[in-house]
Amino acid sequence: MTVTVHPVSPAIGAEIRGVDISKPIDAASFAVIHKAWLDHSVLLFRGQNLDPDQQRAFVSLFGTIGVRSAALPHKRPRAFEGPDYNADAMLVSNVRKDGKPIGVLPDGEMWFHHDMCYSNTPNRASFLYSIEIPSHGGDTHFASMSAAYERLPEALKARIEGKRVLQAFDEVQDARLDLANIPLEEVKHAWQPIVIRHPETGRKALYVNRLMSHRIEGLSEAESDALLEELYAYGEDPAVRYEHVWKVGDLVMWDNLCSMHARTDFPKDQRRMMRRFTISGGPVVAAWEAAQAG
Repeated sequence: MTVTVHPVSPAIGAEIRGVDISKPIDAASFAVIHKAWLDHSVLLFRGQNLDPDQQRAFVSLFGTIGVRSAALPHKRPRAFEGPDYNADAMLVSNVRKDGKPIGVLPDGEMWFHHDMCYSNTPNRASFLYSIEIPSHGGDTHFASMSAAYERLPEALKARIEGKRVLQAFDEVQDARLDLANIPLEEVKHAWQPIVIRHPETGRKALYVNRLMSHRIEGLSEAESDALLEELYAYGEDPAVRYEHVWKVGDLVMWDNLCSMHARTDFPKDQRRMMRRFTISGGPVVAAWEAAQAG
């Protein structure tokens, strides 16, 4: 069967059909998949049956497997040895053993964010595979931050050029940290450019999100909050989004540099289990630095 690409929204996302990613993928098929990833930022593979090693093998085609991490070491979940365990995998799950979650980010809503933007070397991409899902909810919204940037008025682009934003996170899923009462050194954080340039496509993308972006360098708190709210409105606009409703056996991969994502709430009494691998990345490149270098 030929590998085919089917966009799922105008701005972001495509479904890939005609491939069983549990098996080795030939060079021609991978070329189609890789191009689709650069073109659409988010790829969906339905009806897959993957054990941890098969998922890891597919992920490794795109780069070096990322190291598991948490915002703070004491927040890491307990070790879980079971059929869905792999040393490089992270379980995103509300399933509990002895009353404690076996995975991370177990319950409820999670605001829009870029994975690990609070690190100086955020992961390049994430690959999430659905093992158990609730009867409703727990959907994932993706937003194209390239499309969001391109929709900004020129005056707003000029206001943010050259500026950096403080990204910070401490496992709180649906509220920004109160940095007025939390010492910054106690949470993972990094100053990042507000606009980055993608290392492969060259497209510019907004690199701010409601959950983890806290303060724009050089502005007062009031000015920073107001400007961030303007940018959030463009990033969260339905025109640049795709809502993924999960089915068991879905694998979704997304580019952490030019997209952000959020999770909707779901019933706390229903099980949800996902297995995530990542590929590692390097420091993000500010759009203006890339332009000067070119």
